[in-house]
Amino acid sequence: MWDVHKVRGDFPILSREVNGKPLVYLDNGASAQKPQVVIDAVTHAYAHEYANVHRGLHTLSNIATEKYEAVRGIIARFLGVADQNQIVLNSGTTEGINMVAHSWAMPRLQAGDEIVLSVMEHHANIVPWHFLRERQGVVLKWVDIEPDGSLDIERIIDAIGPKTKLLAISHLSNVLGTKVDVKTLCTAARERGVATMIDGSQAAVHMPVNLDDMGCDFYAVTGHKLYGPSGSGAIYVNKDRFPEMRPFLGGGDMIKEVSRDAVIYNDPPIKFEAGTPGIVQTIGLGVALEYLMGLGMDNVAAYEDQLRDYAQGRLSGLNWLQVQGNAPDKGAIFSFTLDGAAHAHDISTILDKKGVAVRAGQHCTGPLMEHLGLNATCRASFGLYNTEGEVDTLIDALELARDLFGDG
Repeated sequence: MWDVHKVRGDFPILSREVNGKPLVYLDNGASAQKPQVVIDAVTHAYAHEYANVHRGLHTLSNIATEKYEAVRGIIARFLGVADQNQIVLNSGTTEGINMVAHSWAMPRLQAGDEIVLSVMEHHANIVPWHFLRERQGVVLKWVDIEPDGSLDIERIIDAIGPKTKLLAISHLSNVLGTKVDVKTLCTAARERGVATMIDGSQAAVHMPVNLDDMGCDFYAVTGHKLYGPSGSGAIYVNKDRFPEMRPFLGGGDMIKEVSRDAVIYNDPPIKFEAGTPGIVQTIGLGVALEYLMGLGMDNVAAYEDQLRDYAQGRLSGLNWLQVQGNAPDKGAIFSFTLDGAAHAHDISTILDKKGVAVRAGQHCTGPLMEHLGLNATCRASFGLYNTEGEVDTLIDALELARDLFGDG
């Protein structure tokens, strides 16, 4: 049985007030709050065990290295990966996707080659591919969403042509909450000799993920959405892709030998981890993932589905509010606008006065907003510590905003 009040007790920030009201934090899609165990781990590492990793033989360096390297295995376990050496540690999804663009795609793709994308991608899974379009003449091939916000798998597969080299797709939309059947896509792409880059930023925190079963080539996650520190993350790389990749960044650790005339690179995954990493951030991420696995990702998914259903029911009763995306089995993410002239930023400000934290803007999804014909939306994104009572508080705050702005 899920005890949400016990879970909430693990997150100290949830006990504070904002503008004299209890905090209702519904901006989890942007960044999640941190449990006390993560805060304690970060504090302890800085206060008692901090040193650079892989750099020395002294006690503190050995401790830091052991704890840092252990996280690679924790991430592998969390993502359902048997071989932890397929996990490249980094600062988050943006760095991970850029690594794929620079290390794998740039040396291999030529003018006229295609990358297939959905229109609902986050900018982190768009801009690196624009680099290839601008610099190498690569063609970006877009697949639109359906009217309910879902993504037709067959339309994506049909978009794969003889010049397609990469399929870059989000596992779960940060705006619409749409879940994508990426396993079917990865199977179809592999049969056609096409590589797959899956943005797992939103999905990995809401549902169990098993990459060995999924069969993708690349899968990126970011720590701060996984209840861990900012500046932490990882990307899974199928071991068959490593030989096709050149180093992304040059510096310490990613080399075996350097001379005036030559360089011998380290073996993967270290080959793609240059310089001093986010040591403490990564240690904190490992603790966050252990916390999530302790709760059970099946349990997290079941509770959030229950919360989604309740929120969907309450929001659908507001006939002056337009929710974008109602795909079946969507995640607990709701982007919406109010009828009339009220801007998303104004709505967000009113909600904040009631202690309700939501996101307002384009959510780094310019092509999606253009497709929807919108300049901005408000987004309420739920996490494992949110409650049905907080949904009710959101509804009350929205009704206040409606009263203040009228019908425009």
